[in-house]
Amino acid sequence: MLVSTSYTLYNVTMVKDNVQARRRLDERFRRLRPLADEPRPHKGWIRAIRDALGMSSTELAARIGVRQQRVSQIEHSEAQNTITLETLRRAASALDCDLVYVLEPRTSLDEAVKEQAHRKAVRHLAPLSHHSRLEDQALTDDEEAAQLEEFASRFIDRRGLWTDVGDPQ
Repeated sequence: MLVSTSYTLYNVTMVKDNVQARRRLDERFRRLRPLADEPRPHKGWIRAIRDALGMSSTELAARIGVRQQRVSQIEHSEAQNTITLETLRRAASALDCDLVYVLEPRTSLDEAVKEQAHRKAVRHLAPLSHHSRLEDQALTDDEEAAQLEEFASRFIDRRGLWTDVGDPQ
């Protein structure tokens, strides 16, 4: 019984930690969203900042510690979305800039978890719903929706949420 109790306490703590982590990140993303809507300059940030500073590619090359031709390659790779983070970090430093790297979720993290739990519940319950209809024991739409939401809530913050039904967990 002690093992079960400590496991339950661990799960409750983990769930609270996950919820708090999602809420903290969602708040940060909310503040960053206006910046993410800004388009990148056509030739990339490196070229735009270098030009605005009046810095030649030769001067930037010297600051990065590469040949001038490499600066052209770097600027091209940024414009083509093939630049590495390390190269971008070095160029930013040479331009006296900070590199800000963020993955911006398309929706809130809380909403993403709820949507995934809902999808997983639908996949789990679909065969049962089908069999119930075949046996003329189908639930009303309201009953089915309530059952689906209750079942989906069980998946939230549980191991395997992001594993498809039928995949090994």
